[in-house]
This record gives sequence, structure tokens and C-alpha cells, in this order.
Amino acid sequence: MPYQQIKQHKFFYLSLQALFLNMLSKKTKYAIKALVVLGKNADKPPMQISKIAEEEKIPKKFLEQILLDLRNAGFLYSKKGAGGGYSLNKDAKDIYLVQIMRITDGPIAMVPCASLNFYHKCDECHQETTCGIRDVFIEVRDATVKILSETSIADVISRESTLLLNE
Repeated sequence: MPYQQIKQHKFFYLSLQALFLNMLSKKTKYAIKALVVLGKNADKPPMQISKIAEEEKIPKKFLEQILLDLRNAGFLYSKKGAGGGYSLNKDAKDIYLVQIMRITDGPIAMVPCASLNFYHKCDECHQETTCGIRDVFIEVRDATVKILSETSIADVISRESTLLLNE
């Protein structure tokens, strides 16, 4: 195999490794799952944490913290006491995955020098403006942000319905 192809393969595998290290966190996945359940039940009374946790197989204590973060960010309404629980504070079509990811995980970019909102210069980088790695991951970030910015909780609910019909 020529040296150029080896270099390309090495970069590809390093990129894949970076992608797998930066997979969707459980916190973000659970937040999205909880919002989907609440979106599906938007016309019903508030849902108790224990019911959401049981339905979605999410550890209850972890879910409590996630829902608190989402409530503090304005996405959820909580009601205490009998008949209490959580409900969406916004329409599911107005809650975008990019917002949820930034609340639960912070940066979306896989390298700090490519982040829009959480930028940090990479220690090992000699010249950012000519760094090929940074350039690639800016493209990855932009594509990811575009998809997440265009995908709402209502879209996820719709996709689930479509996938169930096609099963």
C-alpha cells in the first residue's frame, strides 16, 4: 500500500476513534427519550418521573437530575403534589436536538478548537489556520449542528411513528 493511502487510512481510523469516543452520552439520550415520551403525552396530565423512568428504562435518580436541568432551561413544567409530575413547557416542534445536546453535554464539536460555543485552542496544534484535522472537524461540526438544529422532538416522534408503520 502506498504511503499516501496508509496516511489516509490512519487519519480515517483516528477520526473513527474520535467519533466513537464522542458518541451521544447517556445523559443526552435519556433527555431526548424523556422529551419524546412527554411530547407523545402532551395532551395528558403531567407524568411522574417513576413512570417515565420505567417506560424508558432510565435510572430514576439520573432522570431526576436530567429533568431538573431541562426544567431549569425552560423546556419542562413541573407540578408538585398529587397529580404532579412533568410536562412540556414548549411545543415539541419548538424543542430542537441541538438545544438538548448543548444543555446536557455542552460542546457538539469533537475537538475544542472546532467548537462554536465552547472554543479552546488545542495544546498540540502549531497553527490552527492550517490544521487539516481542525478543518475536517469543523465540517463534521457544521453538518452535525445543521441536522440537530433542524430536528425537533416532534420530528423524532414522527420518525418513530413512521418506523413503527414500516416494521
